[in-house]
Amino acid sequence: MTARRRRGRVLPRAFYDRPTLEVARDLLGKVLVHRTADGLTSGAIVETEAYIGESDPACHAAPGPTRRNEPLYGDPGHAYVYFNYGVHHLVNAVTERGGYPAAVLIRALEPIEGIGVMRERRRSMRSGAEIPECDLCKGPGNLTRAMGIALGENGADLTRATGAPHDGLWIEDRHVVVTGVGWTPRIGIRLGTEHAWRCYVASNPSVSGKRVPGISSQ
Repeated sequence: MTARRRRGRVLPRAFYDRPTLEVARDLLGKVLVHRTADGLTSGAIVETEAYIGESDPACHAAPGPTRRNEPLYGDPGHAYVYFNYGVHHLVNAVTERGGYPAAVLIRALEPIEGIGVMRERRRSMRSGAEIPECDLCKGPGNLTRAMGIALGENGADLTRATGAPHDGLWIEDRHVVVTGVGWTPRIGIRLGTEHAWRCYVASNPSVSGKRVPGISSQ
């Protein structure tokens, strides 16, 4: 996979207004971009997980609408960011039609821009040797720490890029070539593990967790 530094086309809302498993697959190779006062950081998405509807016991919508999961019921193409176990922020892209709760968790990125900023943000979480570039955004909590994504981005419109000096969070298509895609059951959860709804770039070193090629999403 070749990551590109040049600006790309911001993904339109129609990209997210589709079946969640399709979006989870098609997000691989797309570039998550975050601009803050610290500068711009970006990374190519190499691992995702789908969470689909109130019937999915691992989805935050399983108990029905709440104040916390409100973004899941909103329009597709918005960010759903939450604080997980009081330790990490996790970022999701809301999918499917408004009123139907579904989203794709972004689990890992291949860093592209703002590597120095990412290392500085991660430094407070780890002492000793410098973190390898491929590990900076490996795992959903590490990537939000490296990218500076927190609850302030909850509900952000991912289809609107913003220019300096404004902050913003969006996803671009930079025509990154993706080959060798694998599917496995979702990881880090206790319920809904029968669904092979985790999608990843099989050969990419930034992918977190196990790699089991040949498992279907169906």
